[in-house]
Amino acid sequence: MSATTVAPPKTYAEWVAVLDLLKVKADDEMVLSVMQQGTIEWQTGIAERFTKKLVDVINHRMNAASDKFQKEIGRSNGQERSIVQALLAFRKELCFLAKAINLPAIPEKDRQQYHQLVVSQANSVQKSLEDSAKKDRTGKLASIVRNNRVNAF
Repeated sequence: MSATTVAPPKTYAEWVAVLDLLKVKADDEMVLSVMQQGTIEWQTGIAERFTKKLVDVINHRMNAASDKFQKEIGRSNGQERSIVQALLAFRKELCFLAKAINLPAIPEKDRQQYHQLVVSQANSVQKSLEDSAKKDRTGKLASIVRNNRVNAF
């Protein structure tokens, strides 16, 4: 399925195809738009499979974003500009994933719960970054991490 010819999904099979595009980062903005217009019959069996697929894709993207962030930080050589760029790119991806999991097709109570998965991960990463930055005696890294929060949605 090409990323340019996607209709809003209505069936589980259509959702799987769209979520596969999301997983491989095929035109994120278009995929997000299509997902937000999509619908699904929220019934036992389908709801569980849909949820598992959606959460798996979001987790895959969060792990990939985290790995990319780690590599960028490793290559930054402590350069402030590189660290800020890595933090902002990570925040942008987490923001996108928070939108991608917060879909009108999902019942409100479930939607809040899934959205909280991304928010909790972002909060956990931010806390970990702040804790790591405390080791920098100059306080510069702590300031960078505080001023460029990955959990600022």
